[in-house]
Amino acid sequence: MSDLLMAGKKVLIVGIANDKSIAYGCAKKLKEHGAELAITYLNDKAKRFVEPLADELEASIFMPLDVTVPGDMSAVFSEIEQRWGSLDGVIHSLAFCPLEDLHAPISECSRDGFLQAMDVSCYSFIEMAGMAKGLMSEGGSLINFSYLGSALATGDYNIMGCAKASLEAATRYLARDLGPQHIRVNCISPGTIATRAAGGIKDFDAMLEYNRHKAVDHLLPTTEEVGGAALYYLSDLSRGVTGTTHYVDHGVCIVG
Repeated sequence: MSDLLMAGKKVLIVGIANDKSIAYGCAKKLKEHGAELAITYLNDKAKRFVEPLADELEASIFMPLDVTVPGDMSAVFSEIEQRWGSLDGVIHSLAFCPLEDLHAPISECSRDGFLQAMDVSCYSFIEMAGMAKGLMSEGGSLINFSYLGSALATGDYNIMGCAKASLEAATRYLARDLGPQHIRVNCISPGTIATRAAGGIKDFDAMLEYNRHKAVDHLLPTTEEVGGAALYYLSDLSRGVTGTTHYVDHGVCIVG
């Protein structure tokens, strides 16, 4: 019997930007445990950063995916159906908000900024789940990523807190709706990690130090630690767990 927790499992990973990405840390951990991977990249500009990582991870499928472009997502799932015929897991690691709306007081967020944040950060996961479920006849697992700013008004998170709160709610409703098909849906909420996406948050270095101070062991989470949580949720170890939000933040979420 193999001790590789993901042996024979096929997983789609969306959201790798570079080797500092949370999604890349998850992909590495899944690959170490035998998963076969499909990896997407945002556009031609992003491709040169992601392609070497996809090669390193021996991704079977490597395709562009901009969730705001009609047809992109269906093309990815059509390729998965043709090449693999089935799917065991999905990692959704996408979020976006125009910087002027992210930095603005929430009372001054534009309608367009709000809609873009909700579309990319939440609706794309709902749409992805809808396409994935048809390829998960034997069950499966989907995960996404949130942040403590969904539950607390913290830092410069502003309108993204609303988008992530919506994503966590969508996780629970999808878990209920897809449960009869033995498809699990969970959310991981990492603490502050210096990723490319986090670079858009104002005073992020100060935020890192604040969270290091608040952590019960005065450590910050790593992408490898988040990858371990992803491995748990994508493998059969978590087959009785769905609809949850799991914090990987060294206890920041419990400290007043």
